[in-house]
Amino acid sequence: MKIVTVVGARPQFIKAAAVSRAVAAYRAAHGRKALAETIVHTGQHYDDTMSKVFFEELKIPAPAINLEVGSGTHGRQTGRMLERLERVLLDERPDWVLIYGDTNSTLAAALAAVKLHVPVAHVEAGLRSFNRRMPEEINRLVADSVSTLLFCPTRTAVENLAREGITRGVHRTGDVMYDSVLFHAALAEQGSHVLARLGLEPKSFYLATVHRQENTDDPSRLGEILDAFQRVERPIVLPLHPRTRKTLGQGLERVGGRVRIVDPLPYLDMLVCEKQARAILTDSGGVQKEAYWFGVPCVTLRDETEWVELVQAGCNVLAGADAAKILETLRGIERRGAANPPTADPTLYGDGHGAEAIVRILAGG
Repeated sequence: MKIVTVVGARPQFIKAAAVSRAVAAYRAAHGRKALAETIVHTGQHYDDTMSKVFFEELKIPAPAINLEVGSGTHGRQTGRMLERLERVLLDERPDWVLIYGDTNSTLAAALAAVKLHVPVAHVEAGLRSFNRRMPEEINRLVADSVSTLLFCPTRTAVENLAREGITRGVHRTGDVMYDSVLFHAALAEQGSHVLARLGLEPKSFYLATVHRQENTDDPSRLGEILDAFQRVERPIVLPLHPRTRKTLGQGLERVGGRVRIVDPLPYLDMLVCEKQARAILTDSGGVQKEAYWFGVPCVTLRDETEWVELVQAGCNVLAGADAAKILETLRGIERRGAANPPTADPTLYGDGHGAEAIVRILAGG
């Protein structure tokens, strides 16, 4: 059995690390010929801080193939990936193409595989924001529609697919990012000194991330978010995504207040900052979940989220790009104390063994 895993962006590296560990464990138990994995990196994230450091830190096998596609418009980037992935699949002749999430790499791999009649397995299937202006939403819809196996992180994801008439090949496996957090949290506590390096005390600061196109490419929305950041009463650590840095350009110097701009953080440092933050402000899907797993209140800088369970449980507040609402939400967190309400179901995202379940299904066991 041969799997070609296609990744291209930072969150996918984290998910792939969990599944690759499970593949290695399966091979150890059933023989090296039982399952083989070839990792293909599209090069969608190519900056060392967003790519290379993750493979090293998470001990993911180095990609056998790097397509080095780089940045570009959606059409140009996806087209380059599609062309180069087609050649890879013709050469590798895998039994499965394994894709993750909702990026252009996800879309290109799904299209390349299905056109060559190679079955597609989609990790994190069934997520919906119901906002088709988001490129990620289109990528999800297309990937799910052509996948043979759909690995859903939550009950809601399964229900979303059922409403669209997709029930065959659907499995609720839990969230492999939860696997990764459980595996790496203790290592992060022992090996990361990021708080000392940044001169921060636990629970004394906010952590923020901003990278979604809907925020970075809209000057009004980005301006509102930064206005809120400049008016908060605690330090804000802002690991700046390359897209956001490029958008701000020379305006970066005008980001004042108590905002501490740093380069994108390695995964273990990021986990420590998330766990020790007073609250988290983000437009990232993965960071929303990591905040929940660490019991840290989350303010989501979007008008909707795929992770509706967290909003329903009161762990996550949708503040959009409204400075007044962002600040009001933070004041509410400060009044009640920096802890999530104890109402969230601890099994929302599975039991921490989602990657093992995925590998068993792929291997036919």
